[in-house]
Amino acid sequence: MVLAKKIIDYILNGIIAITVIGCMWVFAQVFLLASFRIPSDSMEPELTEGDFVAVWKPTLGARLFDLNATLRLEQTAIHRVPGFRRVRRGDVLVFNFPHPNGWDKIEMHILKYYIKRCIGLPGDTLSIRDGRFRINGVGEPLGNLDSQERIGQTPPEGFADGIYKAFPFDSVIGWNIRDFGPLYIPKAGDRIKMDRTGYALYRKLVAWEQKTEIEYKDSTVYLNGKPIREYRFQKNYYFMAGDKGENSQDSRYWGLLPEEYIVGKAAFIWKSVDPYTGQFRWKRFMKNKHENKIHWHGTQTA
Repeated sequence: MVLAKKIIDYILNGIIAITVIGCMWVFAQVFLLASFRIPSDSMEPELTEGDFVAVWKPTLGARLFDLNATLRLEQTAIHRVPGFRRVRRGDVLVFNFPHPNGWDKIEMHILKYYIKRCIGLPGDTLSIRDGRFRINGVGEPLGNLDSQERIGQTPPEGFADGIYKAFPFDSVIGWNIRDFGPLYIPKAGDRIKMDRTGYALYRKLVAWEQKTEIEYKDSTVYLNGKPIREYRFQKNYYFMAGDKGENSQDSRYWGLLPEEYIVGKAAFIWKSVDPYTGQFRWKRFMKNKHENKIHWHGTQTA
């Protein structure tokens, strides 16, 4: 009887230990850390294909949403736990790609993630001149300057098909990756005039916030069939860009990123595997991403 009692105690203690460890793992996955594999060269030279980065969620705050609904590809409300600080220019962020089914509509796909550097914050006015990012009121240049210089020195005919023209792909506005903007990045509470230009720049954001149709006809913008002259934004948005601008699908092409879609901030490389040989790259193991000596800048303004 004593032996049987001891065995039962061991089993119960084991079950409790496994349950506690499982709960801690779920808590860490939801509220603290996630892992993201770098799938391409769009963030080189700082992050390279095959790197695995630890994504720190408490920076902006962990998200809470209906996981089952997102797995069914349904759009659902996203709530966020208060974070420790706001996103800063220069932060490298992992986020749900807002256009998994095409660039005309903002949607969330729980299994599709991107990683890019934050260039513009809510309330910023961003431009690109000769390939270089500019923010009104910010004197310091942003992003990977080497890549921006290469873009600025490349003539329009030197780009591959589909690379040169940029958001919003409007024949009148006519922006490209060398000459872009000015583009105002909305913050919650901003009111923006909805004329032809406002429609071209912000129609996807308005349609996503209102979950209804928006159209432009007869020189008037219509929201859910009613004419509007301005729109008051309910959410914050960001401008994201890859460090290797010549090969990066980012905000220059698909537009602005809703704050709700941000998962967290890339903290460090916890594993790195060569995608072609399968060999572990020990020199990159546990490497803080800022240890790479690349020619890029970012302000620390919140």
